[in-house]
Amino acid sequence: MNDENDLRLSFEFFPPKTDVGVEKLKTVRTELNKLNPDFFSVTYGAGGSTRDNTKDVITAMRDEGIAVAPHLSFGGDNEDIMCNMINDYKNLGVDRIVALRGDMPSGMGAAMQLVYANELVAFIRKHFGDHFQLEVAAYPEIHPEAKSYLEDVRYLKGKFDAGANSAITQYFFNPDAYLYFIEACKKEGIVAPIYPGIMPITNFRNLSRFSDACGAEIPRWIRKRLEDFQDDQESITAFGIDLITELCETLIENGAPGLHFYTMNQIEPTRTIVNNLGLAD
Repeated sequence: MNDENDLRLSFEFFPPKTDVGVEKLKTVRTELNKLNPDFFSVTYGAGGSTRDNTKDVITAMRDEGIAVAPHLSFGGDNEDIMCNMINDYKNLGVDRIVALRGDMPSGMGAAMQLVYANELVAFIRKHFGDHFQLEVAAYPEIHPEAKSYLEDVRYLKGKFDAGANSAITQYFFNPDAYLYFIEACKKEGIVAPIYPGIMPITNFRNLSRFSDACGAEIPRWIRKRLEDFQDDQESITAFGIDLITELCETLIENGAPGLHFYTMNQIEPTRTIVNNLGLAD
């Protein structure tokens, strides 16, 4: 069991595409920053499609003195563009990057070449040494494109061998999936921390659609319970808060080194869950 004071807490945003979204995110990050997270992360669209928006959010948050980590993937960019972008982040005072393979934008096909996360990690280490803490992605329920469970675990080890410091997982709702995954990683020689990704439940339809697309399993009993509530948003939110709080408690009790919340650019219910757990300083 971990001491709550030793747990790492982080929150994830996506870059807004509208002026209204930009203004809203200013309020959201101000409120969530009061919980004293170790850092925020900001996502990067398929193929780098939100590259400029991501950088705008990172710049604004650094100007506010907030610790923030950009997500990064090669997309369609060449090495010079990537070096310049990473150097810009370094000059902003960024010292952490979430290094990802990334996804292809629909319709791009063979027009772009995937650069795998271990290659991106090695690229950053080659050009920037140990300046950045490098986070990578992990998949307790295994990446949808993986050929086997063991292959995916070994691929994660390859990211660490390339120079990654720690990993953040895809979200999940079954704690056993994470705990079994951690044991499998240890057997393959992975000793670096793997932080569970946490998805608060707010909109069941959106969550169901997104989970089906990314391979995150919603246990049948949870689906059925959420279906019972139909459009009763208050009941969905209350059930979600209780469920995710209990999930986090189980993870912490079993040695998870911290929590990474996918906030969906919302203050609630992330704030309530963090307070329920007693993690806010």
